[in-house]
Amino acid sequence: MSGESSWDRARWLWLAALLGSASYFGAVLAGWDGPAVHLWKASGVGLLAVWAWANARDGGGRMIAAALAFGALGDWLLDAVGMLEGAAAFAVGHLIAITLYLRNRRRALSLSQRLLVWVLVPMSLLIAWSLTREAPLLQMGAAIAYTGGVAVMAAAAWASRFPRYRTGTGAMMFLASDLFIFAGASGNLSKSVTVWLVWPLYFAGQALIGWGVVGTLARERVIDNRSPNSD
Repeated sequence: MSGESSWDRARWLWLAALLGSASYFGAVLAGWDGPAVHLWKASGVGLLAVWAWANARDGGGRMIAAALAFGALGDWLLDAVGMLEGAAAFAVGHLIAITLYLRNRRRALSLSQRLLVWVLVPMSLLIAWSLTREAPLLQMGAAIAYTGGVAVMAAAAWASRFPRYRTGTGAMMFLASDLFIFAGASGNLSKSVTVWLVWPLYFAGQALIGWGVVGTLARERVIDNRSPNSD
């Protein structure tokens, strides 16, 4: 526990993010809507972004905070403005995250890990196509293109040096949540089923991504500062 507290600043923001997300899920199940609910939706990942910024010691920490911030913006825009605007905000966040992960590539990957990285994107695109092939061409193309961006982000996260059971798994959960959105919208799964999957997978994924990246970078900075050879 002491190892965690030595780097984790503003733990109350993390807990507030969890509370905001859990309470918003209650609003989803109740069917509530409106401007206040839209802001409520963005509060969970928004607080994660503030927490990540509070713990940022370098450019990498600020990048994951920015990626989370664009995720929170996307959460708000999806409901308050429109699907395309929300997707654009998420896409910016994914680009920032991909850049961060590529800068922090894992030195060596096992054969199974390499296979997963290379198979993830085409398989995700195939699933997205199968779920949206009966939709209008523009909607299908947008869904497939967006899925490609999320899948690349998830593959890059899995191949990064950040903990796979936090950042890697979180990125996979993020991808799964989007595919469940398409499954519900296309009628392949009942929305009474996907409503229990989409938000929990999405927020848990974002929380794990942030925890893995922020924790790794912040702990490394603490260790560097304690090193007798540090300036």
